[in-house]
Amino acid sequence: MHIYDVIVIGGGPCGLAMGVELAKSGLDYLILEKGNLTESIRRYPRRMKFFSTAENIEIGGIPFSISEVKANRNEALQYYRKVAGYFHLNFKLFIDVDRSERQPDGTFLTYSNDGQIFQSKNVVLATGYFDVPRMLNVPGEGLPHVSHYYDEPFKYSFTNVVLVGGSNSSVEAALELYRHDAHVTIVHKEADFRTKVKYWLVPDVKNRVKEGKIHTRFNSITKSIEPGRIEIENIETGETEWLPADFVFLLVGYLPDEHLLARCGVALDEVTKVPSFDKETFETNVPGLYLCGTVMAGVFTEKVFIENGREHAAAIADHLSGREIRVVKELIDRI
Repeated sequence: MHIYDVIVIGGGPCGLAMGVELAKSGLDYLILEKGNLTESIRRYPRRMKFFSTAENIEIGGIPFSISEVKANRNEALQYYRKVAGYFHLNFKLFIDVDRSERQPDGTFLTYSNDGQIFQSKNVVLATGYFDVPRMLNVPGEGLPHVSHYYDEPFKYSFTNVVLVGGSNSSVEAALELYRHDAHVTIVHKEADFRTKVKYWLVPDVKNRVKEGKIHTRFNSITKSIEPGRIEIENIETGETEWLPADFVFLLVGYLPDEHLLARCGVALDEVTKVPSFDKETFETNVPGLYLCGTVMAGVFTEKVFIENGREHAAAIADHLSGREIRVVKELIDRI
């Protein structure tokens, strides 16, 4: 079996940044991705626009040139694909990794769910967090008309749509659905939209609410979901209400795959789910196993994103190569 210097698990922007740094360092590596490259971005809403400016999500020193300041989903997919081709990155697609295990000789065996095995001296987990939605654990959450991912508006025109959550994903979906003739209601447990909502969306959504074109139920939580309706409860008054709902989107966030981390031997904080890692080298409690990007965020996914996660790759490559470690400008010590 070929022994790579490094196996990188995850082919998103941070995993690709890791591949670029390993290639520049002359290390023998392989990127394993469960879908296609930047699979998570492919699954974003089709008209989504990034919060970060284009230069802040560049990787490998390759300029991300677009006509506007912020990139959309399609532009990002094209850009990262072109970067991967430019650096001739070594990757295998549609490899769903189950675990990596450190062997007595210090190497790692990485097992895929279809029975393939890869051997390496080191492993970098760069799996992000978009694959694991936060669950509400309410009756009806698994019904066919309920989803944790929003895609596009056209399927939902002239229907009743309830969006649970008050952050970017919910607000963006609400505005797009309203403009494509859906009857939209936002249910959110707080008294107003989250403060981290993209600043250019805030006046738009608040004006649509004021006009009665988007409906809201603040200070409210989901109790149960049935075909055609959703039950909510006002947490201040205790009153319950059934809302018509042909479709329900539970857009309450996503989490890194704690079970994959645990299967790889990484220690996790019981409450925050933040894994154990060195904040300079990003090496975990498992010698030779590193974390790159949002996979290290635990429940604090708003703290780590492409803009700062891409920089972890340089520090990891430095440590693997025995060089002086470049300092990441925005470490995770804010967690």
